[in-house]
Amino acid sequence: MNDGEPTSAPAPAHIDSGFARRRRAIAVSFEFFPPGDAQMEQTLWQSVERLAPLRPRFVSVTYGADGSTRERTHHVVKRVLRETALTPAPHLTCVGASRESVLETARDYWNSGVRHIVALRGDPQQGSAGYQPHPGGYAHAVDLVRALRCVGDFDISVAAYPEKHPEAADAQADLDNLKAKLDAGASRAITQFFFDTSVFLRFRDRCAASGLRAGLVPGILPITRLPQMLRFAERCGTRVPAALCARFAGLEDDADTRRLIAAAVAIAQVEELEREGVDEFHFYTLNRADLTYAICHALGVRS
Repeated sequence: MNDGEPTSAPAPAHIDSGFARRRRAIAVSFEFFPPGDAQMEQTLWQSVERLAPLRPRFVSVTYGADGSTRERTHHVVKRVLRETALTPAPHLTCVGASRESVLETARDYWNSGVRHIVALRGDPQQGSAGYQPHPGGYAHAVDLVRALRCVGDFDISVAAYPEKHPEAADAQADLDNLKAKLDAGASRAITQFFFDTSVFLRFRDRCAASGLRAGLVPGILPITRLPQMLRFAERCGTRVPAALCARFAGLEDDADTRRLIAAAVAIAQVEELEREGVDEFHFYTLNRADLTYAICHALGVRS
């Protein structure tokens, strides 16, 4: 106790003030989707403004699952270019479009200043029995990557599936397809989300053993709503551990506790990946900034 001027207590011995300076530099990127109405648009731009100071490598903007939000995607990308210093990376798919239509879109993006594209095959159109290539379009993502290389020197990201694409014959066929996309000119592969870290690490080992040298970026999905995540997981073949679901049991009407648990789950996941040498992460934000911002803060990514 000091009766005079207050003194500053020394930092506890267990707090390492040099921790943040010694951490590996982490790169991040964020995915947004085009809003469907005015309220959703306001939420989207609030999230963009919240996350922009973290200086992501790029921000991707999705199409709908079947390419159905094409015009809204273009609108978001153009606004990002006009109003922010961010690097937009629009998704471009093969679904429901002719080759000339896809190339026209790519040329328009290039002329607008877009230099990064996420090239995807795309999901089957709603109501269809399965994926059917457009009669005059590109059949697969590898064809799209080759075509984009003829339009401009785009930085191209493609998709990877640590647990195998649901339509792939087997894991090796899926890996061969990924290699073909990278050989065609893609710069990096962003994975589908996963929750078992060992799945990603084994996949990374298999990629390295196959000679893949391009960047492999884990896709991270913070759990904003469990039922929604389970639907996503079923559609894309992601295994959800029973223990993870159990953490959210009984919290259907307790959004605050759900957010706390979701943040803890995602932070533990990314920190485990960081310890394994991962230094870049892609976050599926679902147009919500709070969880992604908290995870990035924990990683040392600060504004």
